[in-house]
Amino acid sequence: MQTIPTKHWLPHPTSPLIIAGPCSAESEGQIMDVAEKLAASGRVQLLRAGVWKPRTRPNSFEGMGKKALPWLIKAEEAYGIPFVIEVANAEHVRAALDAGIRHLWIGARTTVNPFSVQEIANELKGRDIPVFVKNPLNPDLQLWIGALERLYAAGIHKLVAVHRGFSTYQESVYRNSPNWEIPIELKTKFPQLEILVDPSHIAGKRYLLKEIAQKALDLGFDGLMIETHPDPDKALSDPKQQIVLDQFEAFLDSLQERQLHFEDSIAINQLEQLRKLIDELDHNLMENLKRRQQVVEQIGAYKADHGVTVFQLERWRQIIKDRMNFAQANEIDADLIHAVWNEIHKASIRIQTDVVNQKLSS
Repeated sequence: MQTIPTKHWLPHPTSPLIIAGPCSAESEGQIMDVAEKLAASGRVQLLRAGVWKPRTRPNSFEGMGKKALPWLIKAEEAYGIPFVIEVANAEHVRAALDAGIRHLWIGARTTVNPFSVQEIANELKGRDIPVFVKNPLNPDLQLWIGALERLYAAGIHKLVAVHRGFSTYQESVYRNSPNWEIPIELKTKFPQLEILVDPSHIAGKRYLLKEIAQKALDLGFDGLMIETHPDPDKALSDPKQQIVLDQFEAFLDSLQERQLHFEDSIAINQLEQLRKLIDELDHNLMENLKRRQQVVEQIGAYKADHGVTVFQLERWRQIIKDRMNFAQANEIDADLIHAVWNEIHKASIRIQTDVVNQKLSS
């Protein structure tokens, strides 16, 4: 996908790109107040506001719908900053375009459904307007890529991805798990594709917003989409994750922007030395993994000769307990060790099973 960078179509592009506004458009007065103050800051390139709100439970506030669209256009004309809004189906697209809205985003609940994404893509065909695509609810990179590809195939080349975190059943301090490795992999696959981070939906809590926003900048993502409201505690949707409007500039000031590249020759040299050390350590790791694989094959052959099952529950419990104790004693990230050894164990089971099957068939 050869997407068109935002610097070629935003009226006043900056780095990082900042999109801000309330979770929901609640009234004309609220929208005008937000637009006036964010425009005065000179740091916001697009305003955001939910018009149609896909809610998890019925009888929740589901947005003001078409009634809110003229408010957004009025604010755009008054303060010169375009609005971007969420659309979930072709009817939303038609209503938004008819009203004069020219920037859209597709939310997580829509990205998860290829039928809905294709419906939107079909409606947008022939209109190369900017579309921001949030990740699907579940941590499925291919589903996210698929949504982007459907829009790209329809001629939408002003595409931007938005990382808003992933739903999880596990207990977490965050509303949605960051799973940073997924947007990083997306960036690796499509280097030209710009990716913003939505700290509001990842954090779910105001006090966590700075942590997430700073992490996004530290990782080199292209900007932030942040919710801000004149009086968040009275907001009709997601009050806990919105920044007080009067505190928004101070919030941005508190963030530290990072350079993408080193400019100092000494720093570059030191970095290269550390990278060479990482390469050497990685090669040593792989040599040990190769040796381990050879031993696993020998164990598989021994089990096959003696009619013993490949999977030994007690042995696996002993291994994981020992490795986790070692990690704790040596101050190594326990989650990392648990994840790595789970993968090593799965590979060991697969290798031993192959050895047993080869012996049985010979």
